[in-house]
Amino acid sequence: MELLTLLIILLLSLGAGLLVQWLPMRHQPIATYPQRAPFLGGGTPDSHAWSRYHVRYYPMTLLLIAFEMEMMFMYPWAVVFVEKGVMAVMEMGMFLAILSVGIVYAWREGVFKWQ
Repeated sequence: MELLTLLIILLLSLGAGLLVQWLPMRHQPIATYPQRAPFLGGGTPDSHAWSRYHVRYYPMTLLLIAFEMEMMFMYPWAVVFVEKGVMAVMEMGMFLAILSVGIVYAWREGVFKWQ
């Protein structure tokens, strides 16, 4: 019974949403190109939205993700540190050591140099 009620509510809300989208479109004329052109922010774009990025941006992106993961693990660690003490410090030290090895490797490969 609860599943049937949920299904009815889902169908009614989907129907109402589609009706709200469809009714205004039915009474409007199709816009011409000058009406559809960007206004106050833009002009036509220089490149396509699906254009590829140069490969030199990917290592920087991976480093950013590594630093974000570091911060994501450090917030809960701060709570556990109070309970665990020295053991938690050693575990975080190992984690940061592994992360710093990756950073040193990236530095040696020249990831931080913009060319």
